[in-house]
Amino acid sequence: MVQLTLPKNSTIRTGKTWPKPEGATNVRQFQIYRWNPDDGKNPQVDTYFIDMDSCGPMILDALIKIKNDVDPTLTFRRSCREGICGSCAMNVDGINTLACIYGLDEVQKDVVKIYPLPHMPVVKDLIPDLTHFYAQHASTMPWLETKTNRPAKEWKQSIDDRKKLDGLYECVMCACCSTSCPSYWWNGDRYLGPAALLHAYRWIIDSRDEATGERLDDLEDPFKLYRCHTIMNCAKTCPKGLNPAKAIAEIKKMMIERHV
Repeated sequence: MVQLTLPKNSTIRTGKTWPKPEGATNVRQFQIYRWNPDDGKNPQVDTYFIDMDSCGPMILDALIKIKNDVDPTLTFRRSCREGICGSCAMNVDGINTLACIYGLDEVQKDVVKIYPLPHMPVVKDLIPDLTHFYAQHASTMPWLETKTNRPAKEWKQSIDDRKKLDGLYECVMCACCSTSCPSYWWNGDRYLGPAALLHAYRWIIDSRDEATGERLDDLEDPFKLYRCHTIMNCAKTCPKGLNPAKAIAEIKKMMIERHV
C-alpha cells in the first residue's frame, strides 16, 4: 500500500516569538523558517520584530539585523549583496528571489514570511542543499569545448555572435528558477531543470564552441530536456529577468532541425 503520511519531523510548528524592540515606533514583523538538523526537532517558524528606522531597505538587511541584534543562531547564505553571486536565494512572501536585491517595500503584507527555496533538502534554516543542482549544471559541460588548435591570443567572435549570448550568460545559478518549476519538483532526479538547460543553450550557440553535436546528443533524452512543459514559472521568478523557458524552446527547435 502507498504510504501517504508525512515523514517524521516534517510538520512545521510555531516557534519562538522574540520581544519587540523597546521604544521603536516603526516595527515590522518577520516570520522565518528555522530547522536545525542537530537537535532532532521539527522545523518551526520563529517570529521577530525589527525597528525599520534602523534597518536597511532589503530583505537581506533585515536578516543581517536579526542575526546581529536579535538571534545570532539564524543561518543563511550571503556574499556579494549585489545580486551577482546568487548565494542569498530564498522564498520571500511566496516568491523565489535574491534577498539582497528584493526590497522590503516590495512585500505588501504587514508580515514578511521567509522560507528556504522550495522542494530542496535543507541544510539548516534558510540554506538549501544545492549539491545535486550544481552536479546537473556541471553535466552540461559549462565551458568552451574546442578541437582545433588553440589560437595565439584568443578565440575571436563577431559582434552579432556575441549578442546571441545576451540573456544567457547573466545567470548567477541561484536556483530560483529550477525550484519554482513543477516539472523539476517531480522529476528533479532526471530532468536537468531551467537553470542547467539555460547554461547548456549558452554553450550550444556559442560560435566558438566545437561540440554542438555532442551537447545535443547528450540532451536527446526523454527526461533531461523534454520534461519542460513551458509553464513559465522560471521566467516569472528569475531575479535577473532571464527567460530559461525560451532557451529550452530553442534547444527543442535545434533537436527537430537536426533530424529534418
